[in-house]
Amino acid sequence: MVMRLLGLIVLAGLLAIDANAAESCKKLVATGSPDYAPYLWRDPQSPRHLIGADADLLKQIGQQLGIRIELLYAGTRAEAEEDVRSGRADLLLASRLSLEQLEQMDYVHPAMQRTLAQVWMRQDRQFPYAGWDDLLGRSGMATTSIALGSEFDSFARESLTLQRAPELAPAFARLVAGEIDYVLAERYPAQALVAQLGISGQVEASGPPVSSVGLYLALSHNSACNDAELRGQLARKMTELVGAGVPETLLQQNLQLWQAQQPPRIRP
Repeated sequence: MVMRLLGLIVLAGLLAIDANAAESCKKLVATGSPDYAPYLWRDPQSPRHLIGADADLLKQIGQQLGIRIELLYAGTRAEAEEDVRSGRADLLLASRLSLEQLEQMDYVHPAMQRTLAQVWMRQDRQFPYAGWDDLLGRSGMATTSIALGSEFDSFARESLTLQRAPELAPAFARLVAGEIDYVLAERYPAQALVAQLGISGQVEASGPPVSSVGLYLALSHNSACNDAELRGQLARKMTELVGAGVPETLLQQNLQLWQAQQPPRIRP
């Protein structure tokens, strides 16, 4: 009788834990890079939160699944990744697939977005570009954080004069000054920055993309809500929305929103 009573007490405790976990999983915390417009950036009206195309896509997924998802600012990209690895946040937005991250996060397929790296040139100093070999013998720049794919990275190390910069703005400044021939930059973030810098009439992207990299929604292994059911629900909704072309629509809308939020430029 005593053993049976102890068993019932243990079972009741386990059921209570399951109930609490189920209740807590009605809300998920997400984060990501705060300087990745138009995919993600800090909300000027609420700096604790992130907004952008990926934020809007995740919001739609949450609404359709009946899960409240709060997208919080966690600091730099590296700090956001650490919050998700540790389980302090459940979800990481706009994450590039990597073997290291696969040991700590589950990636939801398909990708939320695909980001295209393009060759940006001065309009008055353009050169023919139809493929990687056309960059040979020319000087270029890219940021340290840009994802160009392992194949192009190998090509660049062996064959190109490609400098790296911590941020994109100085690279474009050197391009405008004529110090380099091209900048490798992601299409939409570069388009947003070029508009902010007021150099849209001086530089433009030319030719086919250098590479195309998927940006994924990743779920922490240390999230209490990470189970097969949630992963399946996220994948199903992501497939539906990507198939309907929703991410591209949200990108265009958020590019316009980000540009509208920028203060007017004071011309000298």
